Amino acid sequence: MLKKQDKYNIAIVGATGIVGESLLSILDSRSFPINSIHAVASQKSKGVKVKFGNHLLTVEALDEFDFSNIDIAFFSAGGSISKEYAPKAASQDCIVIDNTSEFRYIDNIPLIVPEVNPNDIDKYKETNIIANPNCSTIQMLVALKPLHDEFGVDNINVSTYQAVSGSGKDGVEELLQQSSSYIDQRTIEKNVYPKQIAFNAIPFVDCFLDNDYTREEMKMVWETQKILDKSIKVNPTAVRVPVLVGHAESIYIETKKDIDIDIAKEVLRNFNGIKLIDDTESIDFPTPFEHGHGTDDVYVGRIRKGLDKNNTLNLWVVADNVRKGAALNSIQIAEYLTRS
Repeated sequence: MLKKQDKYNIAIVGATGIVGESLLSILDSRSFPINSIHAVASQKSKGVKVKFGNHLLTVEALDEFDFSNIDIAFFSAGGSISKEYAPKAASQDCIVIDNTSEFRYIDNIPLIVPEVNPNDIDKYKETNIIANPNCSTIQMLVALKPLHDEFGVDNINVSTYQAVSGSGKDGVEELLQQSSSYIDQRTIEKNVYPKQIAFNAIPFVDCFLDNDYTREEMKMVWETQKILDKSIKVNPTAVRVPVLVGHAESIYIETKKDIDIDIAKEVLRNFNGIKLIDDTESIDFPTPFEHGHGTDDVYVGRIRKGLDKNNTLNLWVVADNVRKGAALNSIQIAEYLTRS
């Protein structure tokens, strides 16, 4: 259990990765109450310098690190690392906020989007571990929470358009290299993705499961039911697109009650964490480049009722998958812990 203090000792595991760097940046910009902060990564990164505000932190090796004096540890170094080291940290009275999928589907470990199910955070006391959901799930559920509260969401049909930053620094580099090669008419090399990503769209993300859905798609099913409502049915399609940062989603919902479009827009507009951009006259809607890069909110637009049923709604959702989809969501969980 987190002891109330004026300042806290923090560790970032995976500090050299794209989410780790974002965690360090956001902790600094939000003036999180920090007593000491430790950048932690693998042995090969030991001694490397990473930026924290106006300071440089020296990376410490995870296999040598002592968590006994750490209050909160953010893990973002891959599922196998979390599987091995997060329980060790948690056993030393350190609260782990994990960004991987390793603990998301364990019943007694809370899976949290602070705008959606903050009351579940207190369940961490059983294991000292809190799981951060998948980036695509986070932005979808922030957008759907006020609609679910007002109309009762029954069914979700969602297609995601996911940026290459979801694959980390290697995905970003592959898109940049392939784009340059295409423009210069050089041979395009594929390392991260099985298909060319530059100027293309790849209709799957992650590995395929026995039901022919990908693991990325099924994450949205499992996590929606655990976080929002276990009775909601979700049909997802995940697509990788040549965007550097910022996931977009086209979402169609069916609800228990008939939808009043004006009320739908009002509850979205008034919900904390959502920005509504929906102007057909000036052609202004959320896009990943403008609203999904370096931003903290979830942006919603293209709101319209279904053509054939009164209980259906279409909407378009954009968010920064690295910030809100990972780092910021984790920090919002930690902020809740320090306040409660």
